[in-house]
Amino acid sequence: MSIEFNENKELDIIAIGRACIDLNANEINRPMEETMTFTKYVGGSPANIAIGSSKLGLKAGFIGKIPDDQHGKFIRQYMAGVGIDTSNMVFDKEGHKVGLAFTEIKSPEECSILMYRDQVADLYLDPEEVDEEYIKQTKVLLVSGTALAQSPSREAVLKAVSLARKNDVKVIFELDYRPYTWESKDETAIYYSLVAEQSDVVIGTRDEYDVMENIPEGEGNNEKTINYLFNHNAELVVIKHGVDGSYAYTRTGDVYKGEAYKTKVLKTFGAGDSYASAFLYALINGKNIETALKFGSASASIVVSKHSSSDAMPSVEEIEGLIAQHA
Repeated sequence: MSIEFNENKELDIIAIGRACIDLNANEINRPMEETMTFTKYVGGSPANIAIGSSKLGLKAGFIGKIPDDQHGKFIRQYMAGVGIDTSNMVFDKEGHKVGLAFTEIKSPEECSILMYRDQVADLYLDPEEVDEEYIKQTKVLLVSGTALAQSPSREAVLKAVSLARKNDVKVIFELDYRPYTWESKDETAIYYSLVAEQSDVVIGTRDEYDVMENIPEGEGNNEKTINYLFNHNAELVVIKHGVDGSYAYTRTGDVYKGEAYKTKVLKTFGAGDSYASAFLYALINGKNIETALKFGSASASIVVSKHSSSDAMPSVEEIEGLIAQHA
C-alpha cells in the first residue's frame, strides 16, 4: 500500500515551526562541564526534516520566524543553500533571539541536550504570517509538536493545518515532544490531540504517544492509539520503539514492521528527524509503506553515526546502499 498525494502541486513539502542553532560538543566521551568547543549547525526538528527532504531531492519550503541578527541570517542562508524555499521565513522585529541547543556526547548511550528556549523567535510566528497561497502550493504540510507549545506560534500552526485541509494538502504531524517548552501535561495532550485528529499521517515514539494520550510513560497501547486516530482523519500511523524498530498501521488494517539498522552509534539525537525526512521522501515518491520504513530506519542509522544532525542528512544513494547491505 502507498499514500496518494495531489501531484498538481509545485512543492513536495512545507515544514512549519522552529529553526534554531545546534552547538554540538567536539570533545566526545566527556561531560558538558568539561567540554570546551562546539560546532555550530542549523537545528530544530522541522528545519532538520526540511533539510533532509531537500537533500534527498524533494522540493521543500519552510514557514517560520527567525531572529533579525547574525544567527537568523546563518539559518536562512544555510537552508537556502541546501535548496529550501525560504520565501516564507520571516525575520522577527521585536528582539526575540534564536533557540540554542548545546549537546553533550558522553557515550553513544548517554547523550543530553541543554536547551535555551526562553522568548525564542520561532514561538512568535503570527497567524497573519501564514499565507494560504503558499500552503496551496505543496503536497505535504509537516507540523512539529513543539510549535504548539505557546501562542502565537500555536495559532499559526492551527491556521496552517486548517488551510492545508481546505486545499487538498496532506498534514503530517511529527510529535517532537520537548517537555521543557510546555506548561503542563494536560496542555500538551489537548493541543497534540487537536492536531493529531486533523492529520493524515502521524509519526512519533511510543513515549510521545503516551504524552499525547496523557497516560503514564510505558502504559501506552498501540491498538488503542491507532483506533483513536483512525476514528478521525489518519490514514497512516507510525509508532517508533527505538532499537526494537517501528510499526506502521494503515486505516485498512495493514501492519508493517520496520527493523532498526545496526550501526556504530556516535550520538542518539537527530535520529527522529532523519527518519521522518527519508520516510516522507519514500512516500511522496510513490514507494510502498514497507520501503518507506526501510528508508526511515536507514537514514536514522546514518545520522546517529555522525556528529551533526542537519549536515549529516544522507543522500538517496547512501540510504539505498545501507538497505542493500542488509538485504
